[in-house]
Amino acid sequence: MQLRVLSYNVHKCIGGVDRRYQPQRIAETISHYAPDIVMLQEVDHGAKRSNGDQQTHLLADLCGLPHHTWFPNVQVSGGGEYGNAVLSRWPIVQTANVDLTVPLKKRRSVLHAEIRLRSAQGPGPADDVDRTLHVFNMHLGLARYERHLQLARFLACQPFAGLHQRTPLIVGGDFNDVYGGLGKLLAPAGFVGPARPPRTFPAWAPLRALDSLYVRGDAELHRVFRGEIEVAKRASDHLPIVAELTLAAAKGL
Repeated sequence: MQLRVLSYNVHKCIGGVDRRYQPQRIAETISHYAPDIVMLQEVDHGAKRSNGDQQTHLLADLCGLPHHTWFPNVQVSGGGEYGNAVLSRWPIVQTANVDLTVPLKKRRSVLHAEIRLRSAQGPGPADDVDRTLHVFNMHLGLARYERHLQLARFLACQPFAGLHQRTPLIVGGDFNDVYGGLGKLLAPAGFVGPARPPRTFPAWAPLRALDSLYVRGDAELHRVFRGEIEVAKRASDHLPIVAELTLAAAKGL
């Protein structure tokens, strides 16, 4: 089964250069790449700066992705919150938020979404194939030691630690990976990612590969690239990353 996954720090749908609140630009960027699953960071709900919008619902409607989940991380001054979201073409059958906050640091978390995929392989419903995919969408801290602690906590958390090695998993998001070494911390747990994550920050002249995506189990990563259409350079302070992958057919899992 072929999948396209997009991860994007949307910066509350506020442009990184012009500081304009224009969620339509974010939706245009996402829709251009026609993803099946979208992992978003810094998504506002009820904040004055974003007109009180529930951005998860707004972006899901604009992008035509009917299934979604969101959990808050940070309280916004003047009301509202922002956090991580997952949008999906297929049903999200279970979701939970895992706190990764390090004491005295900003609240951080990883959002887990269990997605039930359905791929028509033959002429009728009897030939359809179901497969469960676990998506972990994270936004890590700014300090290097903080990120290392957060990844260690993620690898020890439930439900991740209880999943079979062959169960298809995606871990992605804004890793704030300034030094480019976090993939090495995930490799011993069986994760595979790009040899060199694409540079995504700042959007108008990307110098840092802060965002990335890794897979494990019956998931094969074919290509990871940054989305750099013209509107994406203005829509947020990050560019999105796009991954193309294949899920193997279920075999007793």
